[in-house]
Amino acid sequence: MQFPESWLREFCNPPLSTQQLADALTMAGLEVEETKTAAPPFSKVVIGEIKACEQHPNADRLRVCQVEAGQGSLLNIVCGAPNARVGIRIPVALVGAELPPGEDGKAFQIKLGKLRGVESQGMLCSAKELKISEAAEGLYELAADAPIGTSIRDYLKLDDTLFTLKLTPNLGHNLSVYGIAREVSAITGTTLLTPEIKPIAATLQDKLAVKISAPDLCGRFSGRIVRGVNTKAKTPQWMVDRLAACGQRSVTALVDISNYVMFEYGRPSHIFDLDKIHGGLDVRWAKPGETLKLLNGNTVTLDEKVGIIADDQAVESLAGIMGGDSTAVSDDTQNIYIEAAFWWPEAVAGRSRRFNFSTDAGHRFERGVDPMLTVAHIEHITKLVQEICGGQAAVMDDQQPNMPVPREVKLRVARACKVIGMPVTAQQCLDVFTKLGLSATLQGDVITVKPPVYRFDITLEEDLIEEVVRIVGFNSLPETAPLAPVEPKARSERSKGRFALRRSLAAQGYLETINFSFVEERWERDLAGNADPIKLLNPIASQLSVMRSTILGSLLAVLKHNQDRKASRVRVFELGRVFARDTSVKTAIEEGSQQVQGIAQPLRIAALAWGGAVQRQWSSKDTAADFYDAKGDVEAFLAPAKPEFKAFEHPAMHPGRCAQVLLNGQAIGVVGELHPRWKQAYEITGAAPVMFELDVNAVMARELPSSTAISKFPAVERDLAVVVKETVSHNELMQAIHAAKTNGLLHDAMLFDVFRAKEASAALGLDEKSLAIRLTLQGEEATLTDEQIEAAVAAVLASLQSGMGARLRA
Repeated sequence: MQFPESWLREFCNPPLSTQQLADALTMAGLEVEETKTAAPPFSKVVIGEIKACEQHPNADRLRVCQVEAGQGSLLNIVCGAPNARVGIRIPVALVGAELPPGEDGKAFQIKLGKLRGVESQGMLCSAKELKISEAAEGLYELAADAPIGTSIRDYLKLDDTLFTLKLTPNLGHNLSVYGIAREVSAITGTTLLTPEIKPIAATLQDKLAVKISAPDLCGRFSGRIVRGVNTKAKTPQWMVDRLAACGQRSVTALVDISNYVMFEYGRPSHIFDLDKIHGGLDVRWAKPGETLKLLNGNTVTLDEKVGIIADDQAVESLAGIMGGDSTAVSDDTQNIYIEAAFWWPEAVAGRSRRFNFSTDAGHRFERGVDPMLTVAHIEHITKLVQEICGGQAAVMDDQQPNMPVPREVKLRVARACKVIGMPVTAQQCLDVFTKLGLSATLQGDVITVKPPVYRFDITLEEDLIEEVVRIVGFNSLPETAPLAPVEPKARSERSKGRFALRRSLAAQGYLETINFSFVEERWERDLAGNADPIKLLNPIASQLSVMRSTILGSLLAVLKHNQDRKASRVRVFELGRVFARDTSVKTAIEEGSQQVQGIAQPLRIAALAWGGAVQRQWSSKDTAADFYDAKGDVEAFLAPAKPEFKAFEHPAMHPGRCAQVLLNGQAIGVVGELHPRWKQAYEITGAAPVMFELDVNAVMARELPSSTAISKFPAVERDLAVVVKETVSHNELMQAIHAAKTNGLLHDAMLFDVFRAKEASAALGLDEKSLAIRLTLQGEEATLTDEQIEAAVAAVLASLQSGMGARLRA
C-alpha cells in the first residue's frame, strides 16, 4: 500500500522524523518497504500563466507564448504543446533551471536560446518532464487560482515522502491512511484526529428496492440515490494529486471520489447508474451458467459459489470485487445509486483469483472491512459528490440482516510473559489494549478483551499476545542467552551420515540435484510400473499431479534439461524421499519423524550417468558410460561392503542390461541402462543413460573395520580356464570359487578374460563360454609348496565342476 506522508500526518502527526516514523511502523509489524519523494529533484520551476499565445513565424507546430512567472516582466517562451493557450497556469522552468535526468541519466539544464530564430527564455513543462506522472499529452495544467511565481515543488508538495507498506494478510484494518494513522497513534501515543462526518440533509424521499437473499454473503447493505449529478465535472486537482500519490490514476470524478474514500478510510464502494437498473436489486449467490460483463471488459461465467448483485433482468455486479459494465456511470449519467456494503470475508476470498484478476476492493473485503461505518462513509461520499458534481441526495437505506458479533478473547498474563520472553504486567497489557481501542477488563490474572468488529484478526490468545509485544516494542525484548544445554548427539560408527553419502558420490564426479517430490503421472506409469500413484489434491501445476515412488524420472528430467542446453556429459544424483502405498504404516509422530497412515516414505539415493565415461582428454578415447561403469560406481559407493548383482527386470531399464543390487543377501536397489522404449519416448539423444537407485537406510549401515595381519610370505598366482554354460553369471562363478576348501590359501580371484566361439567345436559349444580366472594364493605361516598350490587349484576346480558343471578348457 502506498500513500503520502502528509496525508497520514493530517490524521496523526507524531513528533518524529520521516525515517523515525518509518522505523516505528516497521517495528510495530507494518513493514515500510520503501520511502521516496513524490518527484525527483529539480530546481527553479515556478507557476506561470500564459498571457498571450501566437503562432511561430517559422514553424507550424510551435507557438510563441508571453508568460507571467513572477519575474517582473513577461517571459518570451517558445512551446510546441498542443494545449498551450491563453489563461492556463502551468509549470515554467526558468533560465538556469535543472530538470530531472532523462534516459541518458544526465540532468537537463534550461538555457537562454533560440528556436527557429525566436528567443526562448525558459520552458513550459509537462508532468512527464517533471517526472510527476507519465502523462505526456501536453502542458501540466494547474488550478486557476495557483499562485503565480510560487515554486511548483511547494505548491504540489513534491518534497512529500511516499510510504510503501508491505502488510501481512491479518492487517486488513490498516489498508487505509486512517487505519495507518490509528496504528501510529497507538504506537506513539499521539492524538488521533477523527474528522466528523455529518449527515447530508436529504431533499428526496425515494429509495431503490433492495432485497438481501443471502445474509451469509452480505451482512449489511447501505445505499442512497443522488439525482441530477454532473458526471462531466472535473476532479479537483488536490484529489487527483492524492490519488496519484497512492499510485492510482484519475478516471472520472465519480470513480475518483469512490477511490479516494477507499484509500482514506479503507471502504470500497460502488456507484451505479440508477437509470440503467431494471427494477430493484437482489443480493444473492449466483446461479450456475449466469454471466457478467465486468468494468474491465472481461465476461465471466458464474456459479453458486460467487456472490452477486442482480436487478430484475440480469447480474449487475460481482459482490465485493468489481461492478458490471451494464450499470457503469458515463458522461450521460444523471442519477446515481451509491452502495456501501459489508461482505463476509469468507464469501469474497479467492473469488477474483478464480477469474485471473484482482482488485483493490476484493483485496480489502477478503481481509475484512469495518461493517459499522457503511452509512457514515456513504455520507462522506455524498458530500464529495455534491461538492464536485452537484446533485440532490435522497434518504439513506440501510439493511443489517447479519452483522458480525464480536467474540471475547481471554489473555492470561502469565502465558503472555512466557510467550513473549520477558515480564509484562497486567496494567501494561491493559494500556496496550486501550491504545488500540480494544475494550478490556481484568479479573485476577486474566484479561478479557472484546475487540471491535473491524479487527477480524483477533480470535485467539496468541493474537492478543502479538498486539502486546508489538506495541510494547520488540526493541524492549531482552537479549537472553539460551539456557538449554547443548549436547551433541554422536552417531553410531556403524552408520554413515547422509552427508558422507553425498560426498562419496560427489567424489566420483556426480553433481547433486534437488527436485520436486511431485512428478508427472506418466513417469510413475512408465518408469515405476505404478498404475495407482498417490495423487495430490491441490497440485502446484497440472502436470505435477502425483507423488513419486522412484527418483529415476526426476533425474531423466534433469538430463533432458541439460541436453536441451547442449551439455555433452551429465552425471547427477539425488538423495530424497519417495512415496508408496503401504497399509502396514500407521499414523505416528516420533522423534524427528512423522508418518502418514498407509503411506511409506523411504529415503532413496539415485544417480544417472550419460555421455563420456570419463572427461574428454587427449590420452584416452571418448567412450560412452555403460552398464559396467554404473556397476563399478555402485561397488565403489558401497565399499568396503561387497555387493552382489543379480539379473533383474525393471520397468525403466533395458531387460538385458539391468541387475538387482544385493547386500548381505538383501535386495537394496537396482542398476541398469535406460530401456530403449523410454529413451525414444523421452527424446534422449546419444547413448542410453545408465542409472542406479539404492535404499538409503541399507547403504548407511556399515561394518566396523578390523585389522588383519599381512602375510610375510610371497603370494602365488595361477591361471585357470574353464568352460561353463552361457547362463552362468560372474556372481555365481565367484561364489563357487570362494566356496572351495582351500584351507584359507585362496586370497583373491579375478576374471580377466571371456571367450565365445563363433562356431561350435568339440572344445566349446555355441551355448558355452570360456572364462579365464587368475587365482591369488598365499600362506600365513610359510611359503607355499607346489603340493599345497596344486591342491588348492584342484579344490577350486572341483568346486566349479560340482557347482556349475564347469570343465577345464582343452
